[in-house]
Amino acid sequence: MSSIDLSGKVAVVTGSGRGLGLAYAQALAAHGASVVINDIDEAVAEAAVKSIAEAGGTAVAEVVAVGTAEAADRLVGRAVAEFGRLDVLVTNAGILRDKVLWKMTDDDFDAVITTHLKGTFTCARAAAVRMREQGEGGTLVLVGSPAGQRGNFGQTNYAAAKAGIAAMARTWSMELGRANITVNAIVPVAATAMTETIPAFAPYIEAMKNGEALPDFLRKGEGFGTPEDCAVLVPFLASEAARSITGQAIGIGGDKLALWSHPQEIKTAYADGGWSPEALAAAWHTSVGAEPETVGIPAPKTPEA
Repeated sequence: MSSIDLSGKVAVVTGSGRGLGLAYAQALAAHGASVVINDIDEAVAEAAVKSIAEAGGTAVAEVVAVGTAEAADRLVGRAVAEFGRLDVLVTNAGILRDKVLWKMTDDDFDAVITTHLKGTFTCARAAAVRMREQGEGGTLVLVGSPAGQRGNFGQTNYAAAKAGIAAMARTWSMELGRANITVNAIVPVAATAMTETIPAFAPYIEAMKNGEALPDFLRKGEGFGTPEDCAVLVPFLASEAARSITGQAIGIGGDKLALWSHPQEIKTAYADGGWSPEALAAAWHTSVGAEPETVGIPAPKTPEA
């Protein structure tokens, strides 16, 4: 098996001061890439840079909130100014403002959409412009979520943004294919500050912090592990080994690797001359609606369940 070598490549990872973003940045640096760390907290960003430097890697910090075109230009510009080019963009930055629909404010909705969806768009656009100018291809890794694939209670804004990100990955894979720029969405599942709040996971995450290994029912059955488990996917997608992989939604977590399906028609029915409301009512439950699709992220299946 050949090693993944990203020497000479330059990456920007948004929201990479801690958690999954930091794990992505560290994994890229460990395989030879120079990395621009991004966070809104300067101390957190500098600590991330220090962790990479102490491990023998190369990184700099750019402190800015993603969302605007100006922020995206700063991130790409910093990569070019420090390292001369840009080869990899990972759009990880995100925030949560969870509320049910009837309690969610405009600000709750706009803040999440701006950071996740518009932040992904503006950063990817700036990166694509630079990569096309360089003429040597590149890699866009857009960070999705199971919530964007299936919906999640209380996460109108977040689920909508993540669903949009998966759609953008498919669209951009077509638009950027001739430039040899691959675009994929990843769907990570890991022990983070967010998932610590899930009651079924909490005791196992606490035990993991104390040095205990996560049990197989989590690592395999739920595809749930550490940020580092998820991070390995990023240097792979940035490497020459993945040049033919684009337009995909790829899940990873714990010991599990998965390919998510794209939305597609699964059942059809026909009525000569078209449908009427009455004909739909008569046919629905015995044709396309006989087995409706489920929604939401399935509840964890613990041994006690």
